[in-house]
Amino acid sequence: MVGAYGNSWIRTRRLDRLACESFLFDQAFASSPNVAELYRGYWFGSVSPGAAEAGSSLPQLVGAAGMRTALVTDDALVASLATAGHFAECVLIESPTQGRSAIEMAETNMAQLFAAATRWLKTAGQPFCLWIHAQGMSGDWDAPLEFRDRFAEEEDPEPPRFVTPPDRVLSNDYDPDELLGIVHAYAGQIALLDLCLGEFCDAIDGSGLAASTQLTLLSARGFPLGEHKRVGPCDEPLYNELVQVPWLMRFPDGLGKLCRSQALVLPRDLPGTLLDWLEIDRRLLGAGCATSLLDVVRGDCESLRDRALLISRHDRAIRTPGWYLRRPDSGPAELYSKPSDRWEVNEVAKLLPEVTAGLQVALTELEQAGEATLPPLPDLLVSVMD
Repeated sequence: MVGAYGNSWIRTRRLDRLACESFLFDQAFASSPNVAELYRGYWFGSVSPGAAEAGSSLPQLVGAAGMRTALVTDDALVASLATAGHFAECVLIESPTQGRSAIEMAETNMAQLFAAATRWLKTAGQPFCLWIHAQGMSGDWDAPLEFRDRFAEEEDPEPPRFVTPPDRVLSNDYDPDELLGIVHAYAGQIALLDLCLGEFCDAIDGSGLAASTQLTLLSARGFPLGEHKRVGPCDEPLYNELVQVPWLMRFPDGLGKLCRSQALVLPRDLPGTLLDWLEIDRRLLGAGCATSLLDVVRGDCESLRDRALLISRHDRAIRTPGWYLRRPDSGPAELYSKPSDRWEVNEVAKLLPEVTAGLQVALTELEQAGEATLPPLPDLLVSVMD
């Protein structure tokens, strides 16, 4: 739904302006839709459950380097994570559910979150590390109704008035007009996020902090809108609409500005990248094997890996530059050609048994390897199909 990533019907001017000032990763993935597991990567640079015991976290390391640290969130789950206590301050924005759309933008949960973050910035001093986690589309869709109404054409039905995010599997005979209304409501929330982020960036720019502050924007996961009969995360099948996410990084010296990469990027790449930029030893993170994307941003290398592992409650999946294999706990494996089949609509496992079998073996090896480095995959499993 972001213009910088190909959307053409929602105007995300503030997001796109930030993208124009940033380095973009086109193939970034949430390694798990589980937020707690995701943050193991974000804060420890590791997929290992024992990472917290093995080494330090990102907030601990930047705090030890003299930075004032804070976590600002409207998500009680994130605030309750043990590592949230590694920040010097943890600000939880408790926005009571009103069961209705806001009348004014300032009343929305999203606006209150960014307002709290902006207030913190005004007293932060330098250097600082501010981590903002928004519930985003998992929280109430409480943008003023006019935000969703603006996307409905004259002949379209009126968008629905719900506030609680939808989360259900569509029936085979679902009403397309109902789904269209949900999409319009979602677009309204994107428009709200765009405005809130724009005001926050304006605050950074207006304060003079932009000249010395690195800004990263990424998403914890996507929100399915009926692509595979799911609206919302539901049973978390690992399809593109759930796992592929935007990821952009704006550096104060313009590093990587207006450039983008096709490298396969995962949450565990983030803390090592930030520490490399800050010139703090990333080997102190978690299990001591944190990766960094800084060489990709600088143009010194094209990628870090030729495969990525994705895990949910009922699925396992492996992504390579040329293929995506999804293996549910029950049912046959599914194979999709990448990057051409962006939304996984053309399943080709039976047509390409050799690729399917090879990726299933590679998936098992990747799960068992943990943090270990594996030899490169054969060309058959990574090459983009013409």
